[in-house]
Amino acid sequence: MNIILIDQAEIKNNRVTLRDRRSGHIRNILKSACGDTLIIGLINGPRGTGTIVNISGETVELETCLQDSFPNRPPTDLLLALPRPIMLKRIFSQAATFGVRRIFLINTARVEKSFFSASLLEEKSYRPLLLQGLEQAVDTMVPEVHIFKRFRPFVEDVLPTIFTDCPVRLVAHPGHFPFLPQSITLPLTERTVVAVGPEGGWVDFEIDKFRTAGFRIFTMGTRILRVDSVVPALLAQLSLLRQINRESAV
Repeated sequence: MNIILIDQAEIKNNRVTLRDRRSGHIRNILKSACGDTLIIGLINGPRGTGTIVNISGETVELETCLQDSFPNRPPTDLLLALPRPIMLKRIFSQAATFGVRRIFLINTARVEKSFFSASLLEEKSYRPLLLQGLEQAVDTMVPEVHIFKRFRPFVEDVLPTIFTDCPVRLVAHPGHFPFLPQSITLPLTERTVVAVGPEGGWVDFEIDKFRTAGFRIFTMGTRILRVDSVVPALLAQLSLLRQINRESAV
């Protein structure tokens, strides 16, 4: 936990009282004392500092000082064929840590229909995982999560409208395709959406639909990776490519 995230409703007269795992982390892991200053952040708001003014039992009280500026939303959207819940649990935290603006969970031919009944798809279940990812990355902007249970209506009716601000459109697929750097024809300063399918890959119909929507196909290599390995590896590659683009532009 590299930042203490707080909700606006918790702040009273610029102070916040913690009695949950955040309090335990401050007391037992950081071993902080009265007068110490911690990095804090308002969920979906600015970062700042919190000064400990009282520690009593399991309670920690902070005096908050938040900045005026908000962090930028990450420039990447993740479009993901719904994986099994045990993998999705890890992906939620990983995606928030690496930085995505929106997560779209969709149905495909190779997705088990029972996955859509998982309790993990309820906001009360996945939101704590997103917050844990943000705590690791020292970020405050919670990724939006959208769920679509039918592939064809999504790709034909919804997809053309929600990615109008994403000129870089990429879809990962095993096979003889270019690697990620060769698949990008626009500067990575532009907003990007990347689609990751099931472990068996997309079916031909799905790939054709993505092509029609302006997505470029790329491969992660010859090794067959699990989805919860592909997502962080892919987001890390995009982050590195963006950094290289920024440095070469200087």
